Amino acid sequence: MARLERTRGAAARPVWLELVPSAALLFPIILSAQGLGSIAGVVTDSSGFPILGAHVTVDSVSFNAFTDENGRFLLGSLPPGVRRLSARRLGFQPAAVDVQVSGVERATVSLRMNALPISLAPVVVRPDRMRYTGRLAGYYERLEKKGSGVFITRDQIDRENPSTLGQLLQHVPGIRAVRGRAGITGIRMRGRNCGPLVWIDGTPMPAAEADLDAFPPHTVQGIELYLGSTSAPMRYIHNRDRSSCGTILIWSRGPDTDPIVRTPTPSVDLTDLVRGLAVFDANQVDKPARLDTTRALRLEFPPPLFAARVPGLVIAEFVVDTAGRVENGTLGIVSSTAPLFTDAVRVALQTASYLPAVKDGKAVRQFVQQPFQFAVDRAPGRK
Repeated sequence: MARLERTRGAAARPVWLELVPSAALLFPIILSAQGLGSIAGVVTDSSGFPILGAHVTVDSVSFNAFTDENGRFLLGSLPPGVRRLSARRLGFQPAAVDVQVSGVERATVSLRMNALPISLAPVVVRPDRMRYTGRLAGYYERLEKKGSGVFITRDQIDRENPSTLGQLLQHVPGIRAVRGRAGITGIRMRGRNCGPLVWIDGTPMPAAEADLDAFPPHTVQGIELYLGSTSAPMRYIHNRDRSSCGTILIWSRGPDTDPIVRTPTPSVDLTDLVRGLAVFDANQVDKPARLDTTRALRLEFPPPLFAARVPGLVIAEFVVDTAGRVENGTLGIVSSTAPLFTDAVRVALQTASYLPAVKDGKAVRQFVQQPFQFAVDRAPGRK
């Protein structure tokens, strides 16, 4: 949830309230909250991508919040009436709208901000194949080929946000959950009355019914389901009798699947730098900064997302210094479709090389926004 700040000064506390027991304070507090309203909303760019870090205010700066990585914000304890909602962010034209606030229902609003002409040409990453390594290499290879199994990816798990694994698997055609002894949740596949063989990170579970709800969905990287006795990968066919009930392969998350840093945040105030002319934007220089195409940019497509054929977009902002490097402490993220894409961009920009901006014949620091597009062919990758 977006961070909420209220800058209006607090009213002085009446002396007589200090004499009232704490339990009795509940009544005046409830009364004071009656009639106040709230606004929930989302801020996006002109293409509909969420904007992170937009400053949203109501009636100037009396109430304010900053959007989260999904572009969402929440403002509460607002007096009823027509309120002026504004959004500002470096690199975008401000946007504003009038909102009717009541103490009965939460008002919802969406704001779109047009980007100023400061973005560089997008960097497009489009690999035609991927070499997978590590403990999940086999899973990623099968996911990319989309063979005889049914696959549930991390992206799907995060979007559905199920409370249990059984709840997630019931959405798969031909799968039904059953309640066993001691509350164990089991799975039955189409036409079978016996429990499937379950493997966790390549290790088979004991012969007894596996309680799938014992595995929290947020710890699962991916799931493979094979309905037939011979459709599973050869190494996961334990024996024909048990495999005839179907096979489920569950792969867990870990340091090798999660991003290092979810959302890079500048340690310096970029708005103050631009306002104080400590750095320039593209309209203030004779030659804007641009990526040095003579040097390779080491930007990797995250293997889990490539295997799942998930495209993405990251818009980063930073200062290109006079040596053509990304200045320390200035990297921030305007928008991102997935944390793994964000992390790939963060790593690449550590060694990226740019041609610095030029003003009056001298290299100067410039604030830029750089889009990174991760593109995939919808057809399975060639091997």
